Amino acid sequence: MNFQTSGSTISGLGHFQPERVLTNDELSETVDTTDEWIRTRTGIRERRIAGADDTVASMAVAAGRHALADAGVDEVSMVIVASTTSTNRSPNTAARVSVALGLGTPAVLDINTACSGFEYAVAIADQAIRAGAAQKVLVIGAEKLSEFTDWTDRSTCVITADGAGAVVLEASTEQNVSQVVWGSVPELVDAVRIDGDPALFAQEGRSVYRWAITEAARHATRVVDASGFSIDDIDVFAFHQANLRIIDPLAEALGGADKIVIRDIEKSGNTSAASVPLGLSKAWHAGDIPPGSRALLFGFGGGFTYAGQVVRLPATQSKGE
Repeated sequence: MNFQTSGSTISGLGHFQPERVLTNDELSETVDTTDEWIRTRTGIRERRIAGADDTVASMAVAAGRHALADAGVDEVSMVIVASTTSTNRSPNTAARVSVALGLGTPAVLDINTACSGFEYAVAIADQAIRAGAAQKVLVIGAEKLSEFTDWTDRSTCVITADGAGAVVLEASTEQNVSQVVWGSVPELVDAVRIDGDPALFAQEGRSVYRWAITEAARHATRVVDASGFSIDDIDVFAFHQANLRIIDPLAEALGGADKIVIRDIEKSGNTSAASVPLGLSKAWHAGDIPPGSRALLFGFGGGFTYAGQVVRLPATQSKGE
């Protein structure tokens, strides 16, 4: 195979969530909120919170292992981890993942574009494969937002959660990952952030919501147009799990009445860069997505960045648990 002229395809998906389930009712015992208040404003019913031994790297390892087993792959030429909550500057998380999984000597790369990070990482992996610089790439989104959450702020602590999702991309004779559409919104650069001392997650919720309702559908449509397909060709909408009040209107604006819409936010909360692969992998392994389906991936958030592509899921159901 001539890898310089080949495309790429997703051959496996994986995910990991911590055991600890934090319900809305539990949150209402420590902050001024209620289950109804949270559900009506976000759609979230519960979320997973990392335990003492759960780190960004350990969750990424678990999700990566799951994806590799699903793909039937035991070595890769590149590992990319998208995260905005990695605490170590060096070695990077991708290196720790590679060592923990015994992947040999792949290129290892971390990226941080927050909630669009996974889509950025998929694009970089696809481009590396098409350029002949890689043949198999493990792409992971992993976050431990609970470590940067102000648990006294009811506007943000009800949203954040932890987890990881992953895919394996392989060189293919077909192009099953479309050209990426990505960009940034300068006037919203500080609208979603983790900063300060101590560093804490904060956002201008109304500004983010306004952008999502007025602009997200236009950019998601650009993604579909760039893929060469039409909305009618798309089977699955996998958007960043920011808020159900954003996901459902976005799906409706794109004509999603007959689509499978990932709504993992209800049980998993907002996991930033992990949210798209986490929700997609959970649905895939549950058998809720038919093999060979085309999925529109679209992430947006901190930075303020956005990115998306259309991907085709494996033609056969899971090879590994």
